[in-house]
Amino acid sequence: MRIAQVAPLYESVPPALYGGTERVVSFLTEELVRQGHEVTLFASGDSLTSARLVPVCPQSLRLDKNCWDPLAHHVLMLEKVFSERENFDILHFHVDYLHFPFSRREQAINVTTLHGRLDIPDLQPLYRVFSDMPVVSISEAQRAPLPWINWQRTVHHGLPLERYPFCKTGGNYLALLGRVSPEKGVDQAIEIAKHAGMPLKIAAKVDRADRDYHEAVIKPLLQHPLVEFLGEISYPDKCEFLGQAAALLFPINWPEPFGLVMIEAMACGTPVIAYPCGSVPEIMEDGVTGFVVPDAESAVRAVQRIPEIDRAACRQRCEERFSASRMTSDYLSIYERLIGGEPEPLTLTDGVSVGG
Repeated sequence: MRIAQVAPLYESVPPALYGGTERVVSFLTEELVRQGHEVTLFASGDSLTSARLVPVCPQSLRLDKNCWDPLAHHVLMLEKVFSERENFDILHFHVDYLHFPFSRREQAINVTTLHGRLDIPDLQPLYRVFSDMPVVSISEAQRAPLPWINWQRTVHHGLPLERYPFCKTGGNYLALLGRVSPEKGVDQAIEIAKHAGMPLKIAAKVDRADRDYHEAVIKPLLQHPLVEFLGEISYPDKCEFLGQAAALLFPINWPEPFGLVMIEAMACGTPVIAYPCGSVPEIMEDGVTGFVVPDAESAVRAVQRIPEIDRAACRQRCEERFSASRMTSDYLSIYERLIGGEPEPLTLTDGVSVGG
C-alpha cells in the first residue's frame, strides 16, 4: 500500500524532546514500513525515519528561532502533499482540519486522526461544513463534543514496546512528565507529593504561552525540598525516568484526548495515579494499572497503596492493549475500507465502532 503520513511541523518525527502527536506518527510510520508498505512522511527536515522523507522545513518549528509564522510552513506542506497525491493510495493527515478544503476539492482518499481537544466552540461550525471528512478518534471520550461528525473508528495509541524496557522494581520518587500548564496539574502533583511525604521529580517543558503561569504559580512551589524540576527530557532518558519511579502522577483537569505518558509508564511497569478526566477511565484500569482518583486527598491515599499494584501486570496490559502493531493493524483496516469505497462502520449504542 502507498501511504502518505502528514505530520505537524512543530516537532520533528520523532520529537527530540516533548511531543506526543509526532511520536505517535513516528511509531505508526516505522511499523508500516516494517510491514512492507511504501510510506512517505511529510515532516520537518530533522525528522528521522526509514520511510521516504519529504522535508518541508529545515528543522522543527518550535526549535527554530527564526520561525515567526508556522502556518506558512504548513500551507507549503499541503501544496507538496497534493502535488504528489497521485503517488498515494491514501493520505493520512495528523494536522487537524487544515487540509479539509484541499482534500474535498481534490477528491483525494484521505483520513485524519484528530489528536487534540474538541470541546472548543469555534470547531462546531467548521465541522458542520466539513462533516463528510473521514476522521479517527484516539479515544471514545474525545468524540463527546462532536459525536455527529464522520467518525471512522477509535484507534488507541500504541508503542513499540521493545523500546520501553520493563523495570521490575520502581524507585522511591513520584514522577510527572509532560508540560507546565494549568490543565496538566503540576501544582496538584506538588501538593500530592508534599502531603504524601514522597519526593517528586518533574520532567516538563514550558511553552512560551505558559511562561507567565510557570513564573507566577509553579516556580514558587519548586522551592520545596521534596520537589525537583528537571525540565524537558528526551527518549531514551524518559524511559529510565518513568521506569525508576514508584508511580506517575497524572492529576489533569481537562478533557485529555488520550495521554500518551500513561501508556509509556505502563510499558515501563510503572503504575499511574490519575484524575478521571477525558480519556483516563478509558485507558486506565483502576486497581490494575494504577488508581483513578477524584482529588488530591484521594491521590495521597493512593500513593500509600502503590505496593498493591503488580508492575508486571502494568506491562502486560500495555502489551495487550497498546502495542504499535495493534495500532497499525487498526489503521490498515481503515485504509483498506476507505480505498475500497466501503461504507463507514456501524456504531453500537455505546459509541464503539463495530470491529473497533
